[in-house]
This record gives sequence, C-alpha cells and structure tokens, in this order.
Amino acid sequence: MTDVRVMTRDDIDAVAAIRVRGWQTAYAGIVPPSYLDAMDAGAEAERRKEWFDAGGDRVDNLVSTDGGEVTGWAALGPYRGEPDDADVGELYAIYVRPDRIGRGDGRALMDAVRARAGERGFRSLRLWVLADNARALRFYERSGFASDGTDQIETYDGVPLKELRYVADPA
Repeated sequence: MTDVRVMTRDDIDAVAAIRVRGWQTAYAGIVPPSYLDAMDAGAEAERRKEWFDAGGDRVDNLVSTDGGEVTGWAALGPYRGEPDDADVGELYAIYVRPDRIGRGDGRALMDAVRARAGERGFRSLRLWVLADNARALRFYERSGFASDGTDQIETYDGVPLKELRYVADPA
C-alpha cells in the first residue's frame, strides 16, 4: 500500500537516487546521453542535504512509501516564473522509482501535491514538462492538467528542448 508523507532528511539519499534514475529512464532518447550519464545520485544527495539543513521552507517535499521504503518524490512551492503571484504554485518535480510506475505511487503523490497546494492557498498549480515526454504528458493530462499554450526552451548539453507549461486547479 502506498502512503505519502513529508520528506525527512533520512529520505534524501533515496530521493536523490529516485530523481537521477527517474531522469535517466524518463528522458532516455530525449535528453542527450552525456547529460544523463553525468548525473550522480551521491552529489545530488549532498546538494539536497545542504538545502535541507539550511531550512528551505518555501518548498514542500513529499515522498511516497510502501512498507516504509521510499518509492517516489514530489516537490512543490511558489511559481518561479513571472508573474510573481503568491497565489500560483508550481509542481517542481514528481518522480517514481521506475519499477513502481503504474502501481499508484505517482497518483498518490499527485493527489497529495494538489491537496497541499490547496492548503497553501494556491489558486492554480503549474508545471513544466518536456514536450517529447509522452508518458509524462499522459500522466499530467489524466491528473487534470492541460497545456495553457506557453512554452520555453531549455538547453541540455547544447541541445535545445521544448518544454510546455501545464496548469490545473489545486484540488
């Protein structure tokens, strides 16, 4: 059974591994292999621990668990783009261990993210997704998100990739 709770410092190593493996799985064939191969879960964990120890309280980090084992991670907080509107939230990331995809962890995390966004008073929730990530697009659309027609280009190891902005009501 999947449960969702607030991330603790003890979860950071598992979260870093999930994020790195999630990128390497989800973005294979989209993001250049050189970028994906350079990702390091240990270095990621150290950065996250520094952030956590500094008291980064603008971001809510949630983890999904099964039998106490961390199976997924999501992060949300204030929208980082313009306009600077305190009522707009952003889903910064949501990743599930690749062996857990399709088992409800992502849905449980998304439900918790949307509930938390509502608790924080966000009137809308935004996210950015790579346009070529068909699996993520389907997941977000099934979760009630839709493109608002805004896009941007992010560059990974010199390769420009299009991202789409998706929007939903919080809960």
